[in-house]
Amino acid sequence: MISPVFVALSLPILTNAYIGPVSDLFIVNKNVAPDGFTRAAVLAGETATNADVPGPLIVAQKNDNFELNVINQLSDTTMLRSTSIHWHGFFQAGTSWADGPAGVNQCPIIPGEAFEYRFQALDQAGTFWYHSHHSTQYCDGLRGAMVVTDPNDPHASLYDIDNEDTVITLADWYHVVAPSAGAIPTPDTTLINGRGRYVGGPTVPLSVINVEANKRYRFRLVSLACDPNYVFSIDGHTMNVIEVDSVNHEPYEVDSIRIFAGQRYSFVLTANQPVDNYWIRANPNIGSTGFTNGINSAILRYQGAPVADPTSTQTPNSNPLVESSLAPHSSAGPGAGSGTPDVAINLAMAFDVSTFRFTVNGASFHPPNSEPILLQIISGAVNPGDVLPADSVYHLPPDSLVELSMPAGAAGGPHPIHLHGHAFDVVRSAGSSTYNYIDPPRRDVVSLGSAGDNVTIRFRTDNPGPWIMHCHIDWHLELGLSVVFAEDTATINTEDPPTEWDNLCPSYIDFLPEFP
Repeated sequence: MISPVFVALSLPILTNAYIGPVSDLFIVNKNVAPDGFTRAAVLAGETATNADVPGPLIVAQKNDNFELNVINQLSDTTMLRSTSIHWHGFFQAGTSWADGPAGVNQCPIIPGEAFEYRFQALDQAGTFWYHSHHSTQYCDGLRGAMVVTDPNDPHASLYDIDNEDTVITLADWYHVVAPSAGAIPTPDTTLINGRGRYVGGPTVPLSVINVEANKRYRFRLVSLACDPNYVFSIDGHTMNVIEVDSVNHEPYEVDSIRIFAGQRYSFVLTANQPVDNYWIRANPNIGSTGFTNGINSAILRYQGAPVADPTSTQTPNSNPLVESSLAPHSSAGPGAGSGTPDVAINLAMAFDVSTFRFTVNGASFHPPNSEPILLQIISGAVNPGDVLPADSVYHLPPDSLVELSMPAGAAGGPHPIHLHGHAFDVVRSAGSSTYNYIDPPRRDVVSLGSAGDNVTIRFRTDNPGPWIMHCHIDWHLELGLSVVFAEDTATINTEDPPTEWDNLCPSYIDFLPEFP
């Protein structure tokens, strides 16, 4: 059920639609112009008529059961028409069939058909998101935020307001559909809560976030990006970070946050400045940078301030968030203790100019969309070498401590790496040579940094399933920057997905080719 606290706080200033954990989610094609440039897109909505970019916020409470019926009504042949949805950050314990990645956990859903994802937010709360996990489809618009509230939130005393109006999404936007955009296109626009301006474009209205003086707000910052990382800040205000990728952390005050694709942060902002308008800034590392004419920007508006663009100025970010300074609220985890891991794997990532594909330990990942890895394992392929593509699948034993070392330096970095099915302890962060086995930050997307860095993470194999780990720059995933961990295949083999899941692959095979 939706948190009564969330609902009570949101009623007075309800401006953005949200849906609960039991809902239809229509996937449709529609023309949109979030930055003033009209283009066709792939969008999600509670109904076919209200689909938008981003898709509707989905709100639930800790331990709720999700029943999300995805109804595919795509028809535009310039973009992918089949689809799948990943619910980013949920561990999917016992329901790996609902994780979403095409070619790993399911076959895509074809146009004219529906598929219901059923899973539980078991012992999980915080900020999540959802997006297509089929090729580069989410770059065409299929992405949105999710919030799971905790009635016993340990940080509840730090803020007064936490509702649908305090969710801030960042996304890159392209004026060309993904299948025609080229291998690694440059974004045209930064969208903040679905609005933005581009260089040379019209001065369209920007997103406005309203606050009241002296109130404390829990803002949930979500990167829905396909590619850029952003330096996020709000003129004149500091941010007290309390959550990282759906994991509570000790309060950490900063004045800017560099956020990578797929990452989430909750921070508390105290509205303690004079009543006015203040620029919200999200400066990308690629594309059009800076803030001329309000690009890469939104507006923080105090109650009583005029309806106008801000005149605030940006001060130097003297206290940026440093990942290695984050500490989880509960330190118990796989990084606690420097004991020798049961499994240690080095993942060397590179770009092969001869094939124009990324590789991990020499192999480029090609998802078997018509015979997903979960189906292979359920069908009896449980031994190393039997699950295809064999060079990209790493078998992990149950109840083991796994350490992954990922030296940086591959072209196109910094690469944000996301592991499905787990949160992990970052025992060595980018920009640091120190190993922290006491209270390392815990998250599910980590930046590998730059050449010379060797990001190291630890997790326990306590969640059987085939879990993909990939670069969250979606263009890089499409070019093979991924591996799959087949965790405890003997237990995966006993998983019993619903009949509707069994029907996905025959329908998809009959539907092919994707582009007629």
